[in-house]
Amino acid sequence: MAIPTSIKTLLSGDVVEWARIEFKETWDAAASLKSICAFANDLDNWGGGYIVIGVQENNGRPVFPLKGVPTEKLDSYQKNIFAKCKLLRPAYTPIIGVETYQDKHFIVIWCPGGDNRPYSSPKTMEKDNKERIHYIRKASNTVEPSDDEEKDLFNLANRVPFDDRVNHQAELEDLNITLIQNYLKEIGSSLYEKSKLGDFTELCRDMNIISTLPEYIKPKNVGLMFFCMEPDKFFPCTQIDIVQFPDGLGGDNIIENTFKGPIHQQLREALQFIKNSIVTKKIVKSADKAEADWVYNYPYAALEEALANAVYHRGYDIREPIEVRIEKDMIEIVSFPGPDRSVTQEGLKRYKVSNRRYRNRRIGDILKELHLTEGRNTGFGKILRALEANGSPKPEFETDEDHSYFISRLFVHEAFLKDEDSERNQKGAEKEPKRSQKKEPKKGAERKLDILQKLEENPEITQVKLMEEFDLSRKQIQKIIKDLREEGLVERQGSNRSGKWIVKK
Repeated sequence: MAIPTSIKTLLSGDVVEWARIEFKETWDAAASLKSICAFANDLDNWGGGYIVIGVQENNGRPVFPLKGVPTEKLDSYQKNIFAKCKLLRPAYTPIIGVETYQDKHFIVIWCPGGDNRPYSSPKTMEKDNKERIHYIRKASNTVEPSDDEEKDLFNLANRVPFDDRVNHQAELEDLNITLIQNYLKEIGSSLYEKSKLGDFTELCRDMNIISTLPEYIKPKNVGLMFFCMEPDKFFPCTQIDIVQFPDGLGGDNIIENTFKGPIHQQLREALQFIKNSIVTKKIVKSADKAEADWVYNYPYAALEEALANAVYHRGYDIREPIEVRIEKDMIEIVSFPGPDRSVTQEGLKRYKVSNRRYRNRRIGDILKELHLTEGRNTGFGKILRALEANGSPKPEFETDEDHSYFISRLFVHEAFLKDEDSERNQKGAEKEPKRSQKKEPKKGAERKLDILQKLEENPEITQVKLMEEFDLSRKQIQKIIKDLREEGLVERQGSNRSGKWIVKK
């Protein structure tokens, strides 16, 4: 990655504020590492800062004529900078570049605000030093924080959410003005008129979908997710897969439909497909009522909320799609990773969830503006109300001990089940659905060992058979096999179609 500005621009002070630039005549690890730490902490959200080596300073301004860095010292300085930066905790590496200006060489260290704040640096470079400080910038100085400032650093400078981070691989041209205008018009924003006449960069800055640094204009992830025609270029597997199993998990007939594009568009298209192709209704007569009732196999409102929640809460830095699995008696919506650790498995069973931390706040805000999801902690309530109004069984919500996945499981209305007990439909009795007959799910480690044993017993077993045998989704089986491979316990020999599993002792 290159330095986003030039040495000439930094020396002028016209674009980058003086407080964000530190000039050093030579590389001095004892002093400069503290400044790198302070810029990375970025307490005031300036966007970090720059250290320019080879420039003498006076009251924070460069002194002319410029001295530069001797050519024979360029390599050793850079190596020492990289080595000393390994002392920062958590890990942080600035961007280092060599610039030439007025026939002299300079080293520019760009220190953007880090994603894993707060950072600390050793107080001294002495070998026996164990004290670490969360250095911050105050005006043009690097200082130790006061107790209140350190508290602010922990409270206000926590990890930057993935959706609000700057994407260094993208360019402003990756944002599509038509998508932006359609969105602004739909939500009735006053920026819509400005979008037709005003400056595109200023518009994006007003929407907070690009970086705020005047010398480094890059889209934020949230902008690319909604306003780029192909967000999967930057976030692989950003898609919704709808997989139907008309003949059951063991059947040969599998129908797959994939929805890509801006995440609100793929959500709408997937929901429209579900509404047109999956949701059906029928008349049900009840013994205690003269009138017949219409019931749905799955109430659309419940499916809409469950899928919108998956789009809202999934991890876009994980290369796994959202999968909607449609079986004869249920629909499962699987996303990765699982919920925040403040959400407990016991709470999921009781439908009592109060999420204290949100993975994608910016995504949630836009989805709510588009009326594609409701307020925080309201999703379960909407799903439960829709299922109850339709007379459907209660849902199940599942994650594992590691919170590595999340499943919303909705069961078909009993009127649509081809049950051997015909009296069940005739009497309209409300019985617990078939899920009560399932085996109690095993814990992750025990389940992994069972699958390993099955691979050893039957090396040619397919993933579909494993799904059927252990009553797991395809993504769950794939994750377990991936873990077994990474642990060196199993490997695949031959092709996916005709190969076999080799279990290592």
